[in-house]
Amino acid sequence: MYLLFVVLVYILFAIYFVDWKNWRSYYPTVQYFIICNLLYNFIFYNHSLWRYKAVTVAWLNHTLIDLTFSFLIVPVVIMIFLRYYSKGKKQFLYLAIWIAYFTAIEYLFYKKGLFIYENDWNIYWSAVFNAILFTMVRIHYKHPLMALLLSIFIIGILLFFFHPSLAELK
Repeated sequence: MYLLFVVLVYILFAIYFVDWKNWRSYYPTVQYFIICNLLYNFIFYNHSLWRYKAVTVAWLNHTLIDLTFSFLIVPVVIMIFLRYYSKGKKQFLYLAIWIAYFTAIEYLFYKKGLFIYENDWNIYWSAVFNAILFTMVRIHYKHPLMALLLSIFIIGILLFFFHPSLAELK
């Protein structure tokens, strides 16, 4: 039920706030996010930092929720984020608002038991991750190659702090 509500809200956001005339300019950055997210879920299937949990129906699991998140909700978020991105000093406030928004929503879902932290992850790490996420989305939009190179470095740091060695993975 929660997922259906969230999907409906983001469909409304897509209708009213996405610049559909320019969707092609956002498409590579949306793909960048989707590829990174799916790669994370594939490689660390047995050792995730967080997972989604449905409480309304038994068949709704992390995978289905994450696919909905990856292919519907986040593309809308990215297109809105990039469309209204501020310049100058306001960009830091704009970025902070998006980080706070994503972190607050996650915290609400955590409190409802719909978002589970694992392997030493917590809301504070999520806030840091959201800061990295939105920064990388903007960098990718403007400088895709730089974002790809930075992503390798960031993945290395996350692997060092939160994941077992690659030999332990499935």
